[in-house]
Amino acid sequence: MSDMQNNQGENAAGWFDPGKQNAQLVYILYLVSLAIGLSVIVGLVFAYINRGKSEDWIDTHYTYAIRTFWIGVLYSIICTVLAVVGIGFILMIVALVWYVIRCIKGIQLLARNEPVANVDTWLF
Repeated sequence: MSDMQNNQGENAAGWFDPGKQNAQLVYILYLVSLAIGLSVIVGLVFAYINRGKSEDWIDTHYTYAIRTFWIGVLYSIICTVLAVVGIGFILMIVALVWYVIRCIKGIQLLARNEPVANVDTWLF
């Protein structure tokens, strides 16, 4: 019974320790934030805490996730301001699609054990 508890403890720690599982958790929390808004903050905190503590290719994912958050905040502010003119609502949908695509792209790259090629991009 203690072996099973040890294995469960190791698996749980894997999600919170720097590495591939934690980077996946960050992307999942970002996507869950579409329904539960505060989960994105938890994902952002994980990304900031664990960046620089893992392999270089995984660090590209943490940086990509952090940039996704901050660029998304900027896009949201711009869309909110432009909502007065009416175009902001359409741009908000575009920003939402952009956000989902970046998260899915990150998950796919992690599944293939690949780094993010260009973490500095504002697009995808």
